[in-house]
Amino acid sequence: MEIGPDTEVGELVEQRPAAVKTLIRLGLPCLVCGEAFWGTVAELCERYGKDVGRVVAELRREQG
Repeated sequence: MEIGPDTEVGELVEQRPAAVKTLIRLGLPCLVCGEAFWGTVAELCERYGKDVGRVVAELRREQG
C-alpha cells in the first residue's frame, strides 16, 4: 500500500494497524470508539491543522 494524502484513513488503519501510533503521536486522533476516521489523510490533517506533507512523510518512514 502506497501511503499518500488521498489514502483513506480506515484503509490505512486496517492494513497497517501500527499507523495508529504514528497518527496519535502527530496529534491526529484517527479512531473514535474503535471506528476509524471516515476520510483521507489530507482531510484528517486539515481537520486538525497539521501539515499533510509532514504527516505523509512520517507515515511512509515509520510504516514503510
